[in-house]
Amino acid sequence: MEILGASLRICVDDIEAAVPFYERLAGGRALRFDRGGVQVAAVGSFLLMSGPEAELEFLRKVTATIAVQDVDEAHQLLMDLGARIVAGPVSTPAGRSLLAVHPDGSVFEYVDQRG
Repeated sequence: MEILGASLRICVDDIEAAVPFYERLAGGRALRFDRGGVQVAAVGSFLLMSGPEAELEFLRKVTATIAVQDVDEAHQLLMDLGARIVAGPVSTPAGRSLLAVHPDGSVFEYVDQRG
């Protein structure tokens, strides 16, 4: 499995106020979408999230979002290595994703850009 990059996950109170700062910082436009009642804005290496506290509570436990070539390949490798898959693979507006708990307890999201 090839890791293509990682995004820093940031929970913000006001996504509309946060997006312009991160767009200027990253030098690009935000890709926005909603997922499970949470507003998301992907800006460069930053993944901004805003929404109800009940939804954000688990999202705060996710260390980072890891971009991979193929989520199915990541899924198989993670299972072989003893990780616990807690969600996915599922389709999202930006591709497919899964959430995994590594054997050390770290939680990561793995994403690809396949539809």
